[in-house]
Amino acid sequence: MKINSKRILFYLLFTHTILWTSIPAIFNTNLPLDTIEALAWGNELSLGYDKYPPVFPLFTELFFKLFGNQDWAYYLLSQLFVVTSFFIIFQFSKYFFNNDTHSLLSVLLLEGIYFFNYTTPELNAFIPLFPLLATTVLFCWRAIKFNRNFDWIIFGVFAGISSLTYYLALYLLASLTIFFLVETLTKKKINNKYFLALASYIIVLSPHLYFIFDNNFKSIEYAFFRSFSDPLSNLGTVKILSHIIYPLIFLFKQIIILIPLLFLTRIIISNLKIKINFKDKKLIFLFTIFLLPIILMFLTSVIGGVRVRTMWMTTFYLFPGVFFIYLYNSKIVLKKLKNFFILFLFIFFILPISYGIDSYVQKDKRTDFPGKEIAIKVQKTWDKNFSNNISIVAGKSWVYGGWYAGNLSYHLRDRPRLKYNLADNIDSTEGTVWVDVLNTIKNCEGILLKVEPYFESCLVGKK
Repeated sequence: MKINSKRILFYLLFTHTILWTSIPAIFNTNLPLDTIEALAWGNELSLGYDKYPPVFPLFTELFFKLFGNQDWAYYLLSQLFVVTSFFIIFQFSKYFFNNDTHSLLSVLLLEGIYFFNYTTPELNAFIPLFPLLATTVLFCWRAIKFNRNFDWIIFGVFAGISSLTYYLALYLLASLTIFFLVETLTKKKINNKYFLALASYIIVLSPHLYFIFDNNFKSIEYAFFRSFSDPLSNLGTVKILSHIIYPLIFLFKQIIILIPLLFLTRIIISNLKIKINFKDKKLIFLFTIFLLPIILMFLTSVIGGVRVRTMWMTTFYLFPGVFFIYLYNSKIVLKKLKNFFILFLFIFFILPISYGIDSYVQKDKRTDFPGKEIAIKVQKTWDKNFSNNISIVAGKSWVYGGWYAGNLSYHLRDRPRLKYNLADNIDSTEGTVWVDVLNTIKNCEGILLKVEPYFESCLVGKK
């Protein structure tokens, strides 16, 4: 079966983008939580935030400057990250296969992993990592293959940008470091150009490192809090069961995640028997970028008793397509491509349809929150009572009012800044909307506005 791989790839990327942009935009009435939060952070660009490194809010802010509070734009942004990573992986795979068909298959297989489709409408910090880590790995392999200064430097730069997007990128970078250490020990000679990548990485990362030290490691503390904030695992009082139960749950989840991809792979191979050549550098590298980060995360769960959240695994599944196609390269039967495409197309279209149905049927999700309507109500009340603009929306924390305040920041006309803990220090000259989910506002010196059943707010501005 002869196919035009590049044309199919283009149709795949285009159709994927259209489907996963339009369906969430049609069926969701509000942006997801993480997207709203990133937009709130991005309103005040910084070298870092309490929860995030700086790159993710930078991307959302760029799109806000271009499109404003148009929800579809952020669904589009998410899909641009996805399809860009697919294209980069296609280019990367060419260094491992002699024909474009195998490269195409290594990309198509990724549609069998729900991290690249069903979860992508929730634009979070993991999704920008897709193209960034894919580019990191591409230039890492180019650096290994050609040993050119340019490739080593770009590898280091993108490794740095990836770390500035989300800290879990360090698991892949740690895996690559292990690969280089093993290679150095095997050859008994260090490649001095490693230091070009390291220097580039440190230079890119250094402004954020300054932020971390200057802000008492807040973002690092949050990462640890997310890891250990569970009944079975608490810092200092880790229970024995957590070291067993959580790793087992973790392994079970990874098997479930890979099932559709494995079904697709099985269709096009003649048999499952393989002979692994442990001296095959390409195979070892693919093992390093796909399986080793998962192994390291598993060890984290075992040693720390950490409950690994499913979303944490998002960026660890960029390369299984290349891995399995390379592993079974000699056993791929192109005559079976027709059956492969039938199952692929079923998965490709049934998932966005399912997402749309689920979004329509379920009415208690955050994406059903009437953020725009509430913002209109607040804005009308403000315009009726005050002469200045709304500069600040505030909540006690992200949990206690911050989510609602973030939505107001996104939807309100003047796009006010999001702040926390301003209850006792509200300056009317700036124009502030204080949001309280506990309904404990007692001494509001402005207008007390109740937004049932969500929150009450105190509007303070110039008369």
